[in-house]
Amino acid sequence: MNPRQTAQAPAATGPAATTEGPTVPPAATASPAPTAAGTPAVPPRRPRRNDGGGLRDRRGPLASLGLHLGLIVAAVIAVFPPLWLVVTSFKPKTDAFTLDIVKNFTFENYKHVLADTHFLDWFGNSVVVVLGTTVLGVLISSTTGYALSRFRFPGMRPLMWTLLITQMFPMAVLIVPLYNLMATLGLLNQPVGLIVTYLTIAVPFCAWMMKGFFDTIPVSIDESGRVDGLTPFGTFWRLVMPLAKPGLAVTGFYTFVTAWAEVAYATAFMTGEENLTLAGGLQTFVNQYSADWGSMTAAAVIIAVPAALVFGFAQRYLVSGMTAGAVKS
Repeated sequence: MNPRQTAQAPAATGPAATTEGPTVPPAATASPAPTAAGTPAVPPRRPRRNDGGGLRDRRGPLASLGLHLGLIVAAVIAVFPPLWLVVTSFKPKTDAFTLDIVKNFTFENYKHVLADTHFLDWFGNSVVVVLGTTVLGVLISSTTGYALSRFRFPGMRPLMWTLLITQMFPMAVLIVPLYNLMATLGLLNQPVGLIVTYLTIAVPFCAWMMKGFFDTIPVSIDESGRVDGLTPFGTFWRLVMPLAKPGLAVTGFYTFVTAWAEVAYATAFMTGEENLTLAGGLQTFVNQYSADWGSMTAAAVIIAVPAALVFGFAQRYLVSGMTAGAVKS
């Protein structure tokens, strides 16, 4: 062998000989392994994910038409009752049962409800009852759910079963015993008595739901609060409650709807038109002796406005709060 060639051989294979550019990583330049025939093997294709796009591609025109027609029919069925309620509220009393949209547009129904009835008294009573029920319901439900989620104490299981069993009784069965209890305590025709009865409806369900929601919050947050010197209530109030906004929104909305739209207890425990709430006051427009559908629909539209505002405020928390509270404990 020529000595000149042997001297240049290491330089041809060493790192210093790469003068044409930077060294390319082996993974970037590696070619597929050759097959037995000598040709590179084609890498296997990744399976196509079934994400609905293929279903859309395979759906025929008739299936697509049927789907859209079904959605339109469902939307019409859902929108028609409240829409017809609004339309009827702007009709004269003589046109309440006509099929015309608005033949003789008028605000007389709203004027009559606001000026000639106890509607403002009903509204004030409802606001007091709703605020008391919502504030107390959220506070009691959240503290009860937190205690059931974080602590172990004697009687915990019976308490949980009690909260669950109370939801099995229909409201009509409880009217008579609750009425006797309210009469004994002197709470009939009192907003406080109505708040207490609404709490018996809202707290058991909301406490069970909040317990499931607090189970999703890591216990390490409570431990960090204790390390920083917080009391159990301080840990609950300052660390856990800010993380529980979705669950609190669902609890507040449920207690609000319970107190705002409940009729059975409101008419049984409150007598006299000036003491009624909005749900009970609606029944005064339609009874066995008369039927004022125009005034009733106008009052119903006014009552629906605050509920729609509360729902619009809380709706971004409702889905996450309900799904988080539905996990298995």
